[in-house]
Parts: sequence; structure tokens; C-alpha cells
Amino acid sequence: MASLRDLRLRMRAIQQTLKVTKAMDLISTAKLRKGRRLLLDMEPYFTRIQKLMYDLLSGAKMEKSIFFEGDRFDNSKAGSRQRSGRTAILAISSDKGLAGGYNTNIFRHIHELCSQAKNPVLILVGSAAYRHFIHSPWLILENYTFHSALPDLDDAEGIADYIISQYLSGMFNEAHIVYTHMYSSNKIHPRELQILPLNENKIQEEFQEIGETRQEIDFEYLPSTKRVFDALVPIYVKGIIYGCLIEAYASEQSARMTAMDEASKNAEEMLSNLHILYNRTRQAGITQEMTEIVGGSEALR
Repeated sequence: MASLRDLRLRMRAIQQTLKVTKAMDLISTAKLRKGRRLLLDMEPYFTRIQKLMYDLLSGAKMEKSIFFEGDRFDNSKAGSRQRSGRTAILAISSDKGLAGGYNTNIFRHIHELCSQAKNPVLILVGSAAYRHFIHSPWLILENYTFHSALPDLDDAEGIADYIISQYLSGMFNEAHIVYTHMYSSNKIHPRELQILPLNENKIQEEFQEIGETRQEIDFEYLPSTKRVFDALVPIYVKGIIYGCLIEAYASEQSARMTAMDEASKNAEEMLSNLHILYNRTRQAGITQEMTEIVGGSEALR
């Protein structure tokens, strides 16, 4: 049986841990409220920009463009330089741990995607992803970190400009983004989107999942269809990345809040059991001392 001193040390260590988990729970709750407010404000824009691009893409008649792929687009002459045949994966993780299975689920999804992709290269967001994939066989092109701060539009613009410039230079043929989609506070799962080149069929599948349909509207493009899309695609990519960053941030805080709440409950349960064991051990010690005193007094008689 453990001594009273050992039990006191264990109880003190658990109490200190409990203070940390409760503090992190409160911090994550406050950040989650802020992230959910921003997510609710941003979500209509996030959905609308996807729907608008799909409407424009479905109604456009273009012979060739490097930004599009599909049966209606001729990409054989879209770029004069040779393509690399690589697939870029933008992975959004957290800068800190203690978020349950948040990062683990993202990493598992990326490993599955990399095993299916052709010559995958990684663009990482978050220190956790860099620490994990620095030991992987895949090339890391760039790493971004926001030090657990709420991402803003400038952060998304910097990432979008880098991806588009590398795509146009021929560094990779495709660009995918992997982030954590927040279905509800208790349901968050990794999700993958192809951001470049734009694929009409894949966008249509995404909208069919949420019950959206295309608006049959005829658009007039001035000065030309190609120039309009060359200006719209960078804005579209920036909007998609910004939406994914905000949703990943809210999902991270939700996962950390849940993990810290469970850790606090476990710590309180352990502390309660140790209190009972401590009291029993102390009572056993007192009983033993009283027995020895009574036995000694009887021997003196």
C-alpha cells in the first residue's frame, strides 16, 4: 500500500493538472465562441462563392484555360511550359496539441490522399503538421504558422498567392486542401476539396450533397471569358482557403474544449479515488498506532 506521503504527492500533481485542463477548457470555450460567430458570418459567403463559381463555370464556353479541367475544356494548349505531374496538398492543422484526435484524423486523411495522389508535395499550415510530416518521404514546399491566432483574410491571401504562383509556374498540376469540417459541436471530420484546377463535375457533386442546384442564367463576359476567369479564380481560391481556415480554427477549439473537459472529468475522478484511498490509509495508520499503544499498556501491566 502506498504511503501517505506518496498519496499526497499524487493528489498535488493531479490538482495542478486539473487547474491547467480547466483553464485550457475555459480558453478554448471563449475562442470557440469567437470562432463560431465568425464562422456563422462567413459561411453564407463561403457557400455563395462556391455556388457562384459553379454557375459561372457551367455557363461558360471556353476553348482552353489552365485553371479548368473537364470534358468541355481543352487543356492541351493551355500552358506552353511542361507540367511537373505533381499533386499539391494544402494541410491545415493546429499549432498546439492537447486537442484530442483533431490532428491525428487530419494526418490519417492526408496519408491516405498522398498514397493515392501522383507525386504528392505538401504545403502545411500549423506547427503540428510540420513536426509530423518533416519525417515523411514527401516534399514540403512551404509551412505557415499563425501561432494559434484567429486567421484573417491576409493570411488566406498569402497562401492563395503562393499556391497560384506555383501552379502557374508548373510546380504541380493539381492543388487540394484538407481541413476539418465542423458539422456540429460534437461532430468534426476531415474534408478534402480540389481547389486547382477547377473541376465542374466535382463542384456539382459537392452541391448535390448539400441540396444546392445551379441557377440557369446566361452570363455575358466582358472583355472576354478568359480574362474574366483569370481575374475571378484567384479571388475564388482566396475565399475558399479563408473559409477552410476559419472552419478549421473553430473545429480545433471545439476538439480542444471537448478533450480538456474529458481530461478534467478524469482528473476529478482520480482525485476522488485518491482522497478515499488517502483517508483509508490514514485511518489504518491511526488504528495500528492505537493497537500498538493498547498492546504496550497491557504488556506493562
